[in-house]
Amino acid sequence: MISANNITLRVGKKALFEDVNIKFTEGNCYGLIGANGAGKSTFLRILSGQLEPTRGDVAVTPGQRLSFLQQDHFKYDSYPVLDTVIMGNARLYQIMKEKDAIYMKENFSDEDGIRASELEGEFAEMNGWEAESDAATLLNGLGIETEIHYNQMSDLTGSQKVKVLLAQALFGNPDILLLDEPTNHLDLPAIEWLEEFLINFNNTVIVVSHDRYFLNKVCTHTADIDYGKIQLYAGNYDFWYESSQLLIKQMKEANKKKEEKIKELQEFISRFSANASKSRQATSRKRALEKIQLEEIRPSSRKYPYIDFRPNREIGNEVLMVENLSKTIDGVKVLDNFSFTLGHNDKVAFVGANEQAITAFFKILMGEMEPDEGNYKWGVTTSRAYFPKDNSSEFDNDLTITDWLTQYSEIKDATYVRGFLGRMLFPGEDGVKRVRVLSGGEKVRCLLSKMMISGSNILILDEPTNHLDMESITALNNGLIKFPGVILFTSHDHQFVQTTANRIMEILPDGRLVDKITTYDEYLASDEMAKKRHVYTVSEDDALDN
Repeated sequence: MISANNITLRVGKKALFEDVNIKFTEGNCYGLIGANGAGKSTFLRILSGQLEPTRGDVAVTPGQRLSFLQQDHFKYDSYPVLDTVIMGNARLYQIMKEKDAIYMKENFSDEDGIRASELEGEFAEMNGWEAESDAATLLNGLGIETEIHYNQMSDLTGSQKVKVLLAQALFGNPDILLLDEPTNHLDLPAIEWLEEFLINFNNTVIVVSHDRYFLNKVCTHTADIDYGKIQLYAGNYDFWYESSQLLIKQMKEANKKKEEKIKELQEFISRFSANASKSRQATSRKRALEKIQLEEIRPSSRKYPYIDFRPNREIGNEVLMVENLSKTIDGVKVLDNFSFTLGHNDKVAFVGANEQAITAFFKILMGEMEPDEGNYKWGVTTSRAYFPKDNSSEFDNDLTITDWLTQYSEIKDATYVRGFLGRMLFPGEDGVKRVRVLSGGEKVRCLLSKMMISGSNILILDEPTNHLDMESITALNNGLIKFPGVILFTSHDHQFVQTTANRIMEILPDGRLVDKITTYDEYLASDEMAKKRHVYTVSEDDALDN
């Protein structure tokens, strides 16, 4: 068990947390939720001991081991992959290294022998002989192939490092597991593997995630951070949302009844306070009036942007035709003979392990990259807005937010432009902020403002949910659901894909395309191996397509 006792954290004059008391018990998985900036990651750092609170303390059951997901992807670059995972159990790794150092000595003394014997005993008690195989099992489950288990961490890609650090956190069956955004940069098979791991994990888990589907799958409880307090609910994210809304509704109804009672008592007191025969009753009602307390209903600190894509022109029947399109990057064919036609009602989710292929295809459609073979043709009524995965070049300048958005608007009026920024939670004073210093989430909201102001009838979005908080993801999700045009997009957010797409296109590892008119859940259910196509043979894929 781990508990926070009277935790207060002040940053300057602001209290991020104020007298927080909460217990996290064994056998439960807690989803830690809250608005952007509410302090979710900060609270995990307090629990893990990485950050000292201003007041209060964190208590862990004696003898229990706490593990947390490391966020520094370069910290272990000088270590092999397997060693990095085993470091998740610091004591076990220390024993392994001390043993190796003793056995490598040329002059092996009696004292060395005694020490080695002690270490061997402790090593056996900790199941040290299974350490490498256990680490390998975790890595394989997350999609890290066996042949790179002995590579240096510096040789791995960013997404591979994320998986190794996640395996490190999970290694050795920790008693308390703290995970901050564990699904970021994971592909679908890895996310599903992690879901099953956590569902079957018998110890304590506290997880921060913006993935609503993931939270609903793994969480037994929800801890909601709002106004520096943490309210605990039994149940997953959807249950929390329904419960919190019901609680507010019940408080409002209770207050309405109290207000009616207050009005009734006040009217009686006003009418009969000067009447001698009724004075005793009036006095009694005054006492009753003093006892009535209205419930304090504080509005949530959560803020939802207003995302509404309104096309300036209705899209025609001819939208997009792609014929025999292929592309090779660095000697690898990422797109192989693509051919399809889009209809005016299509909302297409692109899925697959090769994210580079999806990004390349979007860039080709936007004219930022040329195909090696084949061609594509947009309909004459189409207009396109693009959300790139890498947006760094968009903000590599010294423009203010208002000036940056104005350059993309046909109407150059500052009030008109600020209206779009206001909907995306940029108050008036933020309009003079330089885009160069914006956070990742703020840049995403700027790009979405740019897409809205364009009035396009086709939206192309490459991982738009990255860096967004749950409120912004929900607002974007709802905005795309009601958008009357065509959408091509990719996202790791399961619920986002399921509720938005009516057509799924999967780019296979060999660059071929699987195209199905269906929802995401139906697509996965119709072919249980779809999510594991990276291990399919060509003949199996051909059989599937037929």
